[in-house]
Amino acid sequence: MDLMVIDIWLIIEKLALVAIVVSISLLIAMYSTYAERKVAAYLQDRRGPNRAGPFGILQPLADGGKLFFKEEIIPLTSSKFLFVLGPALAMITALMTSAVIPWGGTLNWFERNISLQIADINIGVLYIFGVISLSVYGIMIGGWASNNKFSLLAGIRGASQMISYELAMGLTLIALLMLTGSLKMSVIVEQQINGPWNIVYQPLGFLVFFICALAETNRTPFDLPEAENELNFGYHQEYSSMKLGFYLFAEYIAMFISSAIMATLYFGGYDIPFVNESSLSASIGHNLVTILGGFALLLKVSFFLFVFIWIRWTIPRFRYDQLMNLGWKKLIPLALFNMVITAVVILLLDK
Repeated sequence: MDLMVIDIWLIIEKLALVAIVVSISLLIAMYSTYAERKVAAYLQDRRGPNRAGPFGILQPLADGGKLFFKEEIIPLTSSKFLFVLGPALAMITALMTSAVIPWGGTLNWFERNISLQIADINIGVLYIFGVISLSVYGIMIGGWASNNKFSLLAGIRGASQMISYELAMGLTLIALLMLTGSLKMSVIVEQQINGPWNIVYQPLGFLVFFICALAETNRTPFDLPEAENELNFGYHQEYSSMKLGFYLFAEYIAMFISSAIMATLYFGGYDIPFVNESSLSASIGHNLVTILGGFALLLKVSFFLFVFIWIRWTIPRFRYDQLMNLGWKKLIPLALFNMVITAVVILLLDK
């Protein structure tokens, strides 16, 4: 009977954590659009949104309401089931990746240790790659089901781009896993709490990973699937109302989750820099330190989101041949070089 009660409480804790993570992801995605427009306005010497609420802070709500009330159109010649499935897949895969990210340590609540990680599985890094690989189907299905040749061309572009850059991303993570010796995200964070962050040992690997993350999220200068001056609007050209909103939200959620992954793998995750958590916990309490660690992770994520936006409004879009050359002829050799150097250094240190 006691075991049954414990299992029920565990399910309740995990469901509550899922609801919180999904809600925060949606909220951050919503206000990432606001931040994007404000940063773009600052870089272009203009005001940006400033009418809906103080400083335009309610602009995302206005944009969301506009999408909800727009007419929903499904082309007659489209494959209707797949047409609806495409944006749904994009949203689901963007949110699923958050399951293995440790958003903080543990909270002590009524003599229970509550982990701020939805699923601490042994193959956390492989799970992330598996879900990222599925995300390409959202673009491909949406582009093909529209029965629009421009959308299909954009979907093919997106698929080839994401597959190409996944290879370099995977090779950089092999080098990282040589150092950590574990695929569990929680173990990777704990090792960085007890020692230097992985960025110290893997600066080249992080640079390659970051460039690949830009390509995986279809962000400028890698937004070839949405090249409106070439493809009329990209793979979601035929979409309207909240189906289009799902695609747009999925991009910003993917940005948020990619930033969280980079912060976790290379920048200590929820580790508070220059602070000894053990001594701080003795003075202000374990739960407060755990909450501060979660805020530290969100600050690191916010910095990466700013860099994503900054790059979009600074660097022009690549041509498609330049994008493929960068992925296959530059990043993959760099990732292989980084992997070999890492293996040699580990071998020499073991001796």
